[in-house]
Amino acid sequence: MKKQQKGFSLIELLIVVAIILIIAAIAIPNLLRSKMAANEASAVGTLRTINTASVSFSTTYGNYPPALSDLGPSTSPTSTAADLVDAPVASGVKSGYTFSFTSPSPYQQYSVIAGPTTVGVTGQRYFFTDQTGVIRYNLTTTASSTDQPLQ
Repeated sequence: MKKQQKGFSLIELLIVVAIILIIAAIAIPNLLRSKMAANEASAVGTLRTINTASVSFSTTYGNYPPALSDLGPSTSPTSTAADLVDAPVASGVKSGYTFSFTSPSPYQQYSVIAGPTTVGVTGQRYFFTDQTGVIRYNLTTTASSTDQPLQ
């Protein structure tokens, strides 16, 4: 008389592993696309924050900040550390995007360019904004004031 088997056979385990691998192969690209979309949404939100902080800075000090770091954290706000944005924004790198802030003297205007740190991995689109508050994007190269605005 045969003993009754307990557990799974090797074939059954291999089938389960194969099914898990197929599901993972389908899910991982979607996860990466979701991460890029989240990084792009964060970049747009950061640009809005920079616009708001720049207007507050201008209202307080009479001109736009000369550098992005001037909007950064401080225990006692001054024109070189206004405490209007958090440290990652003030450093110019956040959520897979790099932010370049320019403000020509006498600091009555500014522009911000945001680009993915690794194209195709951390994001696809490039963004631009200036003192008008309109956020624009470009799919292939650095965005500028002539590109299409976000809807």
